[in-house]
Amino acid sequence: MKPSALHYAQAFGHETTDKRLDILQRIGEVGSISEAARGARVSYKAAWQALETLSNLAGAPLVEKAVGGSGGGGAHLTPAGVQLLEASALLRQARSHVLATLEKGAGKALDVSALIGLGLRTSMRNQLPCQIRSITQKGNTARVQMELSNGAIMVSKITSESAQLLGLHVGLNAVALCKATAVRIGAALEGAQGLNLVHGKVSSAPASVQDTETSLSLTPGLHLIGFCVDAQTLSSGQQAVAVVDESAIVIAIAD
Repeated sequence: MKPSALHYAQAFGHETTDKRLDILQRIGEVGSISEAARGARVSYKAAWQALETLSNLAGAPLVEKAVGGSGGGGAHLTPAGVQLLEASALLRQARSHVLATLEKGAGKALDVSALIGLGLRTSMRNQLPCQIRSITQKGNTARVQMELSNGAIMVSKITSESAQLLGLHVGLNAVALCKATAVRIGAALEGAQGLNLVHGKVSSAPASVQDTETSLSLTPGLHLIGFCVDAQTLSSGQQAVAVVDESAIVIAIAD
């Protein structure tokens, strides 16, 4: 059977390097998943999840486990794993050159570092640049507070393993993503534990029926898309509030 082609674009996503590739690189260097996990400062479970996700995206096994032997076994990269790392190194060099060129020519008109979302292709309509303000661990979950450009705070609830693999830390630039269908907009909505409340002005055409798509302007150039609730009548320019569950917020980062 002819082996399937390695899916570079899917494995790299919108970036040429991330924690998953760091773990893969370390496995190639030390020949051990547990040692690679310690070196990358993630749990063994997180390292395994990273390898599984990366292998799924690449469309080929990237690591093989060796059983037994005087050293008690270990792990090594498959030819596909080696090939993926080689391609990553080349793309990282090219990316650095392109970003340096953009930053040199952009001047003060454009913040190149804020363009993380340009490399994302997703069904999620809402992609909001933000900065990590705090991370609170509780059991197997992490609550991540993110500040939007207008000063509003949105919270995302993710697994601890995801926070480790993303390398989240205070001050990190990120993008908060969520589906429009996860956002409910009304004139006077109340929050509860586990819910985000975001205030703004209605900027889309007036909505007079329930479940009409509505755009909420947070600042010029920053909008949140959702759906009108409870058949409330919303007019353009009217103050309104959006509600979205913390678990519905996805975090994307760039290195």
